[in-house]
Amino acid sequence: MRYACLVYLDPTELFDGRPEHNALIDEANAEHDRLVNQGIVAEAFELPSEAVTVRVRNRKLRKTDGPFLESKEVLAGLVLIEAADMDAAVKMAETNPMAKIGAIEIRPMVDFAKPRPVL
Repeated sequence: MRYACLVYLDPTELFDGRPEHNALIDEANAEHDRLVNQGIVAEAFELPSEAVTVRVRNRKLRKTDGPFLESKEVLAGLVLIEAADMDAAVKMAETNPMAKIGAIEIRPMVDFAKPRPVL
């Protein structure tokens, strides 16, 4: 099954210049390279200030700069993995260095070949 590992963190904490955080960034860069060399999609995002949010309402485009955030933690990256089940996905996400300072949300990817969920 495919899972998205969504990386959340507070960039003001990660990029505060502290040696241990700089070492964590180096560790994350090495992990990124390892994953990419295995053919796994692993991407970091620019800061939210670089983002644009698009909404279409009544066929009219509304574009705003960045997302509106109430939280200090932001979506910082994405890793797409294959795992047998959620427990296996958790074990894989646990190795992400950013889990030491932020959070990794693991979300199953939709299999469009299966019926839609009934709510």
